[in-house]
Amino acid sequence: MPKEKIKTGVVGVGALGRHHLKWYSQLPQSELVGLLDIDQDKASRYAAEYNVTAFKSLEELAEQVEVVSIVVPTTAHFETASFLIEHGVHCMIEKPVAVSLDEAKRLQEMAEKFHVKVTVGQIERFNPAILALSGLDIRPSFIEAHRLAAFDPRGTDVAVVLDLMIHDIDLVLYLVKSEVVDIQASAVAVISDRADIANARLTFANGAVANLTASRISLNAMRKLRIFQQSGYFSLDLAQKQADIYRLAGPDNEKQGLRLPLGKSGKDFVYIKKPDSGEDMLGMELGSFLKAVIDDGSPAVSVEEAAEALRVALDVDRIGKESLAKMLEAQPA
Repeated sequence: MPKEKIKTGVVGVGALGRHHLKWYSQLPQSELVGLLDIDQDKASRYAAEYNVTAFKSLEELAEQVEVVSIVVPTTAHFETASFLIEHGVHCMIEKPVAVSLDEAKRLQEMAEKFHVKVTVGQIERFNPAILALSGLDIRPSFIEAHRLAAFDPRGTDVAVVLDLMIHDIDLVLYLVKSEVVDIQASAVAVISDRADIANARLTFANGAVANLTASRISLNAMRKLRIFQQSGYFSLDLAQKQADIYRLAGPDNEKQGLRLPLGKSGKDFVYIKKPDSGEDMLGMELGSFLKAVIDDGSPAVSVEEAAEALRVALDVDRIGKESLAKMLEAQPA
């Protein structure tokens, strides 16, 4: 009989880590045991708030917990996760999974060797707008994504592709389910000498194309994904967590949704709006991972999938930086 609760902990209780703490303290499958952070004052403060242990080392943490969220800088992901995996602890690693493909591959190999579950925080997989597509026949021919954010100095130590665009890269790979065979990319430096805006065009083996744009210097935030295919069109507002679904009318959906004429084509679209379900994305993500551990199932996002998203993101970042360098060299002194 599977156990009902899992002993959980968090490594890194910064801006995002504290939300992991909150959900581990609330989810019915979780028994929050403690946390670890290099800032001892912060660790003690949160430990007191949740009435849990502020561990002094990974060794102490690993002895007391079964599942850990790793919410530390990407440069520390491999060292932290590899230690915990070797000690039999199931790991939820925030994105990106690691700084290199080699590290990601080694984590995957270690997870298999030590028989532990490892997942990666590609949280948009749990966006209600994405979940609204469940049960539909999704076969994209073209995808367009815009992820625009206001400038935040705290995030500039990570490339805009690895910070923002990687979410959409993961979603596109998840939806298209085909190999990326060509990558074109460009980047623009607006307020710094680093890429502030990046654009990528991904071509897949099955002929699908995705055009992705990410910016962290926009005045107005936007997170939108538009999917075009032979049978319809899906407009997803990831910020509002809602989906507008347009499908060609047929005998199986004549009574579903609002019928809209498609110009002078003689055909109709059936339109359905899927509003925000109200569920918290991080809560769903962590709950899903705990269920996978309890039921011995597969995590929603595998290390292999996260590694492929990282591979594409690193290529996009490299190609974009090369284009940026050429533009900077061409500018008059």
